[in-house]
Amino acid sequence: MRRDFAESAGGRLDLVIGREEPFGAAHEQLARGGSVLLHGPAGIGKSTVLRTLAAEYARTAHTVLRCSATESESHLPFLALADLLGLVLDEVSDALPGAQRTALESALTGRGESTLQRDGLALRLAVLSALRALAAEGPVLVVADDLQWLDPASAELLGFAARRLGDTPVRLLCAVRTEGPETESAEYDRHLRASPPDTRAVRLGPLTRAQVSTLLDERGYSGLHRSTVRDIHRTSGGNPLFALELGRALAESPAAPRPGEPLPVPTSLRALVLSRLEMLSDEARRTLLVASAGARPTPALLHAAGRDNAEAETAQAAALGLLATDPEGPAVRFAHPLISAALYAEAPAPERRAAHAALSTAASDPIERARHLALATTGTDPEVAARLAEAAALARDRGAPSVAASLGLLAARHTPADSTPGPDERRLAAAEDAITAGEPDLARDLAREVLTRTTSPGGRVRAWMVVIEAAGQAIGEVDAVFPQALADAGDDPRLLALVHYQLAWRSLVVQGDFAQGRQEAAHAARLAARAGDRRSELLALAFQAQAETLMGHPGAPATIQRALQEPQDPRVACHHNGAGSSRFRWLVMSDRLAEARTTVTALLREVRRRGMAESEVHYLRFLSETELHSGHCGRALELSRESLTLARDAGIGEGAGAMQAALAEAAGGDPGRALELAREAVRRAEGDGDAVYLSRALAALGHANLAAGDAAAAVRVLRRVRELEAGAGITDPARGRWQGDLAEALVRTGEPAEALDVIEVTRAHALRLGRGSVLAVLDRAEALVRAARGEHRAAVTRLTSARERLAELGFGLEEARAVFALAELHAERPGRAPESASYDEAARLFRRCRALPWLRRVEAAVAARAAGPPPVPVAEPDGLAGLAPMERQVAALVMEGATNREIATRLFVSVKTVEATLTRVYRKLGIRSRVDIVRLAAGRRPD
Repeated sequence: MRRDFAESAGGRLDLVIGREEPFGAAHEQLARGGSVLLHGPAGIGKSTVLRTLAAEYARTAHTVLRCSATESESHLPFLALADLLGLVLDEVSDALPGAQRTALESALTGRGESTLQRDGLALRLAVLSALRALAAEGPVLVVADDLQWLDPASAELLGFAARRLGDTPVRLLCAVRTEGPETESAEYDRHLRASPPDTRAVRLGPLTRAQVSTLLDERGYSGLHRSTVRDIHRTSGGNPLFALELGRALAESPAAPRPGEPLPVPTSLRALVLSRLEMLSDEARRTLLVASAGARPTPALLHAAGRDNAEAETAQAAALGLLATDPEGPAVRFAHPLISAALYAEAPAPERRAAHAALSTAASDPIERARHLALATTGTDPEVAARLAEAAALARDRGAPSVAASLGLLAARHTPADSTPGPDERRLAAAEDAITAGEPDLARDLAREVLTRTTSPGGRVRAWMVVIEAAGQAIGEVDAVFPQALADAGDDPRLLALVHYQLAWRSLVVQGDFAQGRQEAAHAARLAARAGDRRSELLALAFQAQAETLMGHPGAPATIQRALQEPQDPRVACHHNGAGSSRFRWLVMSDRLAEARTTVTALLREVRRRGMAESEVHYLRFLSETELHSGHCGRALELSRESLTLARDAGIGEGAGAMQAALAEAAGGDPGRALELAREAVRRAEGDGDAVYLSRALAALGHANLAAGDAAAAVRVLRRVRELEAGAGITDPARGRWQGDLAEALVRTGEPAEALDVIEVTRAHALRLGRGSVLAVLDRAEALVRAARGEHRAAVTRLTSARERLAELGFGLEEARAVFALAELHAERPGRAPESASYDEAARLFRRCRALPWLRRVEAAVAARAAGPPPVPVAEPDGLAGLAPMERQVAALVMEGATNREIATRLFVSVKTVEATLTRVYRKLGIRSRVDIVRLAAGRRPD
């Protein structure tokens, strides 16, 4: 009789967040018939993963046995064994020898005096025999949670049986708590020795910040500032249970913690550590409170803060497991961040202020001294506020904008209302730092708070600009802001320049109108120049240069030079919307890849130094794009994944990151993943109303479809890109480089006339702008058109020329694609191919690029050729003369008896493309089925 393992929704795989890798490892082990031991600290999610795996594999098991031990019951002998076998005792007892049956019944029922000392061998053999008897009826799954609390007798019996099961179809799925790196290995090694020999130990580690954010959202704790999520992640140490408890405490708290203060620690978590804290002496506890208040506590810092016996007191704490020993340095490090947070939360407010007051003079770093001074001070104090503002500026210069934002908020809180600068001005400075740090939600809330109070035109416009910046690519969602910002700006050219710069972005992103965006940016630059606002002028000129570059406007190089002229603002110079970024884009589009790589690498280094999170996301993506053009597909894939991870972590630029990651996956990774990412990029662009990235995302989707062999889908998507870019006034084909893909897809779907139109229109713009790589790719596409028309010699000439020019320009992947096309062309006419045009040469070039999906296509083509030449086709009947080349190819293969899937493999298209082509063939020939095509081949009229 099968026992189903009933589970709640908590066992669903989609709720096991951030555990894909360990879950996959355990899943694979269980699928092979092996056993799994999950291990990790308390709250890390072992039970959740165990329940999910058990719910899945219970469907394939005939019998599921389960036990879940607790600490309070671990002294009761045979309790876990009773949980496992109590309900099946009647089924297996008849299969047991008398002595074994008696011993097992006595142990499970509590009747009699069964002990391991007295009935040891009989009991051990009884458990082994019981499992074998159950397995004789079908596979058995044993699920045991919290092995560390198993009573010793049950643990011994289960281990004895597990080591002797051999090939018996019994799988163990267990979880055990292991605490700390010092003891973790020894603990799970002990449990591994009591497991079947094929058991795989799977460790569950801490979640990333992005995974903690997803977990909180899934459990209803959404809407938290990213800075708050960051604090939850740090305090919880990535432990999902701790993170959820901290999120719950925040949700239930009437007010958010003040800047610089730790998170509220709920009673449920304090209880985990307070019992050990109570074992400390009062003086040792005060020393640890000072350590918890400090950023990087050391014995020297504790001494300077007045803790004379710091060494002895920290040694006492380490002996209790509250502090971790640090062999590489003198730092005082808590065993878990939660211990520090709980200790601080439990301390009375006067003791906290006293700790901060001591550290405000003991700390060597001026930023730390200012922070501690603020947290030791109650009420407003202009001197404290001034020191905090200075510390914020220092943090900004050090490349720590998130720290600068936190200090700016503290400065605002301590600034008297009648001071100059006032509290709102300092809040706006903090909001602008939050934008730089990639914390748009915090910036937006601060700006909205200022707008409820201030009547100053300058302050209001500045706050409106923060609201617009915080919207990111979803700028269309704040359309109502622009009329209010223009009204507040009045006739002040400095304020109007700020608003018109953002209107330029709105024209581009919301309306997709590059010409209008260029005009707004030029107007903003003139206004800023009149007002003497060099920073705003530089940003506007950089925008104008970028728009002109993408439009193919002849004035782009001159505008770039104007944007690069001195004096420069160092933060604008390296900003992703600054002149350096515009110059990079121009270099890439001008085929100057080496200079582009040098430029973007220097920009990336500088924004990392300054802590400019959003710019770092963009520059990683730009560098990935450059490496992809250069044919360094592996490196491009690494960079795109890093950029997307940072984008998801910060919640900025995710659509653009998905777009570039899709292109990199299609070239050097997983084509299926490329399609997923490209579709995500399209969804995000459409959801944000972002016309700029919508065409880029669609171009990536079209390319991914073509790389996956679905030419018909590529045509549908790329036709839409063509319409969008024509409507936006984008004429430079080097912006998205999708035209060659569209032409190739059109040839493969039997539309050579439209392919030639795309090539000719694009070539005119590429010739005007001098886009050499685009011209070479267009020649490669035209070669396919000529080959489809039977112009073999002209096609070879075009491909050979394209290959040579792409190699000279350094476009390694496009060069390899040209060689692959040559190899395919010559394969149709064997005996005429030089070595450089062979499949071996194509494979060599794709291998050099680490273009694994393309390499697999070459290998498939070679395998198809090695299988032998296809049957000689019957001479094409006159009835096929009116078909397009692609249609004739498909019809000819049908005549040979090829299936749709075989045709798709031979022609490197999808099965859907074959089906669509056959539909057109039926319509043009006035027939209804494949059988009718065969009849035409035989010279008979269809019925």
